[in-house]
Amino acid sequence: MEIRLTEHGAHIAIITIDNQPRRNAMTREMIGDLARLWDRLETSPHRCIILTGAGDRAFSSGADLGGDLSASPELARTINRGLLKTYPYPKPIIAAVNGDCVAGGLELMLSTDIRAASPNARFGLPEVKWSIYPFGGSTTKLVQQVGYVHAMDMLLSAELIPAEKAAALGLVNRVVAASELMDWAIAKAETIAANSPSAVQAVKRQVSATIADHVMSREAMDQELGDSVRGGPHFVEGVKAFLEKRQPDYE
Repeated sequence: MEIRLTEHGAHIAIITIDNQPRRNAMTREMIGDLARLWDRLETSPHRCIILTGAGDRAFSSGADLGGDLSASPELARTINRGLLKTYPYPKPIIAAVNGDCVAGGLELMLSTDIRAASPNARFGLPEVKWSIYPFGGSTTKLVQQVGYVHAMDMLLSAELIPAEKAAALGLVNRVVAASELMDWAIAKAETIAANSPSAVQAVKRQVSATIADHVMSREAMDQELGDSVRGGPHFVEGVKAFLEKRQPDYE
């Protein structure tokens, strides 16, 4: 399992989330690696970044719930950086969503700029089903991107939606055949990379800063609510049910 970096030409970086046995779930080590990679690419010669998952089943299923579930302030900062939750990243990011994109995987996708999905992709925020607070950015970004009622449906129902519906909501730009998805992403990245990098990054900084300002204004409450749910009466049952692949019992 790894966060893998490859290149297409001189100006396009491709990040691949690879943990296929667990539907590209990200361990804490992987999220830390991703955070450090964002730092590295920020000052690299690359003009555009493509983000995708390995294989054909999943973009990312979010955090790997099989590991340590504690959340110190330092860890929260690492997760925030890995998911680009609060930082106005200067370089454009294209998401090639090659399969299921859920939980933290969807929250990571919310920090990308242009997105296409394969027909088999599904999107969702199932955290509340397992008594987990989705503090990776969905509560502060999703309403802005798809509108209030659609965001609340996804956040509160914990249901997955298919790729075509995600496109209809504006969560992704379009649905592309799986065999053509990376070609589409590379072509879009090449178009962007051919433009003035200083102008492109100026635009990206301004738009990202507008979003980041809102997210930061809610960050303290986001962390407080996450801690409250984690310390509440339902968290142990929810995570246990997830790991045991059964319905939780919150009676």
